[in-house]
Amino acid sequence: MTNFTFLRPVLWTENLDETILFYTSILGFTVLGKNEDWQWASLRKDDVQIMFSKPNDHEKFDKIGCTGSFYFNVNNVDGLWEDLKTKAEVCYEIETFEWEMREFAVYDNNGYILQFGQPVE
Repeated sequence: MTNFTFLRPVLWTENLDETILFYTSILGFTVLGKNEDWQWASLRKDDVQIMFSKPNDHEKFDKIGCTGSFYFNVNNVDGLWEDLKTKAEVCYEIETFEWEMREFAVYDNNGYILQFGQPVE
């Protein structure tokens, strides 16, 4: 049986430098690697890693988009909300939901929805 050990999504962007700036200056990620020729970068914050790239010529590319969202579990959702609510476009404000998660969501510079949540104790 094969064990899956890690998921690191590769998200498309039309502006790699703008995306790196959003994730490093607003969310506190660091750049692990970047290749200008490939228009690719790998970023990390704590245990989370995301790669970004411009779509390759062989990929069917119409526009940047995602049919879902990216959910980040954090340990201080209220503090993060206070920090991000004026720095990023808000998708929905912080709220405690019936499934016992306190969460909110913002859009990144590409329009991807980034949700941040913490279990309610």
